[in-house]
Amino acid sequence: MSGTRHQIVVALGDTRYRVDRPFGTWPQTAGKVSDVVVLRDGRVLVLLRSDPYVDPDGPRVIVLSCDGDYLGAWGDLDIADAHLMTPAPDGRLFIVDRDMHEIIVFSADGQRVGGIGTRGAPGTPFNHPTDVAFAPSGDFYVSDGYAGWHVHRFAGDGTHLATWGAFGSGRGEFLEPHSLWCLPDGRVVVVDRCNNRLQVFDADGVFLDEWTGFHRAVGIWGDDAGDIFVSDQVPSLHRISQNGTRLGRARPVLNGAHGIFGSPDGTIYLAEANPSRVSRLTPL
Repeated sequence: MSGTRHQIVVALGDTRYRVDRPFGTWPQTAGKVSDVVVLRDGRVLVLLRSDPYVDPDGPRVIVLSCDGDYLGAWGDLDIADAHLMTPAPDGRLFIVDRDMHEIIVFSADGQRVGGIGTRGAPGTPFNHPTDVAFAPSGDFYVSDGYAGWHVHRFAGDGTHLATWGAFGSGRGEFLEPHSLWCLPDGRVVVVDRCNNRLQVFDADGVFLDEWTGFHRAVGIWGDDAGDIFVSDQVPSLHRISQNGTRLGRARPVLNGAHGIFGSPDGTIYLAEANPSRVSRLTPL
C-alpha cells in the first residue's frame, strides 16, 4: 500500500474494516480491472478487461500472492472481452467472455479446458452473458445479461437444464441481469442492475422475493455464513442477511466496485474499474 497520512475505516454491521488501496502490483498493461477472486490456496486473481480491436495483446488474468506480490499472468490470446469470473468447487475457473457469448473454463493454472456456449455466436444460448454462480447442488447458473434477459441453469457437467426470464420490470423479468450468487440453501439471488433491485428465486427459477434500495447494483458475493455483499453505483457496499435484512452499508471505493470476492478470514477484495485497481477491506 502506498504511504498516506490518513487511514480509512468503514463499517458493515458490527464489523469494521481497514481500507487498503491499491492492493497488488503488476506490470502495466492496457487492461482495466474488471473482477477479482481468491483461490483456495490463497492466491488472488485479478481479471483485466480490454478492447480486442484497439488494445494490444496482453494478459487478462493477473496472479498475485495473498500479500499482493506479482506471481505471473495468463489468458493473453484466449479471452477477448473479460467480464466476471468464478472459481468452481473443483478448482476450475469459469470466465465470462462477454462479447464472444461464451463462458470459458480454465484450469487453476490458466489452461483452457472447455467452454459453455458457442464462441462468437449470439443466442446459442448466450447474448452477451455477465456472470456465473455455483449452487450447493453442483449445478451452476449464468446471468445473460447485456443483450439478453435470462438466467440459464446447467448441470455440473455443462448440460443445459433450464432458462427463465423475460424483458421488463415485473417479477421474474430483467432489464440487465448483471451478476448472481447462490445462497447456502440453493436460492439464487440475481442482481437486476437497471431495475435497481435484487431478485430471489428458488433453484428452479420460481420467483420468491425482491430486495430493493440500490442504485444500479453491480457485484455480489456471499460468505459461508450466508450473508451477501452487494456493490452499487452510489457507490455503496451493502451487507445483507440471507433473509434480506440489511446489516450494514459503507463507502469503501470512489466510483463503485464491479466485482467482489472474499477470503475465509473475512477479508474482502473489491475490483474497481475507475480508477483501475483492487481495494482490500481487512477486518479489524
